[in-house]
Amino acid sequence: MSDHTPESTTVSAGARVGGMPVLQPGHTYGSVTDKISSIVLTQRTPKSWWVGFGVGFVLLMTFLYATAYLLATGIGIWGTNIPVGWAFPIVNFVWWIGIGHAGTLISAFLLLLKQEWRTSINRFAEAMTLFAVACAGLFPLLHLGRPWVFYWLFPYPNTMDLWPQFRSPLVWDVFAVSTYATVSLLFWYAGLIPDMATLRDRSRRGFARIIYGMMAMGWRNSARHWHRYQMAYLLLAGLATPLVISVHSIVGMDFAVAIVPGWHSTIFPPYFVAGAIFSGFAMVMTLAISLRWMYGLQDFVTLKHLDNMAKIMLATGSMVGYGYFCEWFYAMYSGSPFERYVTINRALGHYAWSYWAILGCNALAPQLFWFRAVRRSVWCLFLLSLVTQTGMWLERFVIVITSLHRDYLPSAWHMYYPTVWDFAELFGSMGLFLTLFFLFIRFLPMISIFELRELVRETSGEGE
Repeated sequence: MSDHTPESTTVSAGARVGGMPVLQPGHTYGSVTDKISSIVLTQRTPKSWWVGFGVGFVLLMTFLYATAYLLATGIGIWGTNIPVGWAFPIVNFVWWIGIGHAGTLISAFLLLLKQEWRTSINRFAEAMTLFAVACAGLFPLLHLGRPWVFYWLFPYPNTMDLWPQFRSPLVWDVFAVSTYATVSLLFWYAGLIPDMATLRDRSRRGFARIIYGMMAMGWRNSARHWHRYQMAYLLLAGLATPLVISVHSIVGMDFAVAIVPGWHSTIFPPYFVAGAIFSGFAMVMTLAISLRWMYGLQDFVTLKHLDNMAKIMLATGSMVGYGYFCEWFYAMYSGSPFERYVTINRALGHYAWSYWAILGCNALAPQLFWFRAVRRSVWCLFLLSLVTQTGMWLERFVIVITSLHRDYLPSAWHMYYPTVWDFAELFGSMGLFLTLFFLFIRFLPMISIFELRELVRETSGEGE
């Protein structure tokens, strides 16, 4: 695809999938390029961007202050205790890792399946993945107590003969998450290269032209460049697709291989993968609806995109609800009094409010997506996406806290109460995510320009 394609080529009926438009009618190569690139190059930054960035920056400063105080004082400022040795940090880690799954799934898996509706949402979904993984990776480091020796988790030659325990899924996490982050970064950046060349050629400021030119890595839109690009992009998609499954499966194994009642279950790996896709698509839905409103992108992020994401959330939400049923079945069928007690304690114990909340948010609320009127209502979708994200965080809270606060020995039982520093780290990590995301949509194209132009070309039926 070239910037020099005649701009008279238009879409007379709009790109369609399943009878519904993926792109609104009337788009040309030039209009697609102008509208997306102008957000970065010429369009005035909307007030909503400044408000969002300001909120994110304040929360980020809260996170940095809480982290500095944590490193100076120790993890005793958290509510973590014995027997609840894993608390908010691990809950936040699993939650953020789950959110980071939808971006790669949309980009890689749907690319391999040749689903054209992904083209309007894949770019900012990939960025969401990177920022969510960055937030997730901080919590295990802070939870170490001595984060400055985190490199002991890697098998490096050392005089102390200190080697990681490779039979531990906690060590597998290090390799899985780092590999996932690396491949996701390469996949995201590879998709940016043609668009960086477009911004380089259109930029009026010399400094911006230099920066975008460096990021374009010498892209000249030749047939050789496109051939090599498509091979590399497809290869990265093939590498990223199994990582979506493996990473959260290993996170599930962090719990499944333990002998703690409520964790020791073989359903955890697939159950965690379904929950990750569920929460990840909820975050993509939240961001897509917000960007539609902020920048007037209704003609690019159409109701068809939101409808498809709602259907995926319906499917994965039903899987999560099935997982809740299986937990009860396994506990009762196992004959283990410990498993039975933990399951009943979740529903009737001190943290029962959180258990019934996750049933409402994650099992019942997604059933509203069966109704077409709900799937076509932007406000309903936005509200349900926020409900889903809240419910998925509470699910991790239930899994971690309620399984630990009642140990095998009643003399070791202890309630867990989070402190203000736990909440500061949680909401502060949201500030880190928001700050990075708002900077991304300000300086880089949030929607893939070249893929939308390709969709325009295929739909128009005309040559370049």
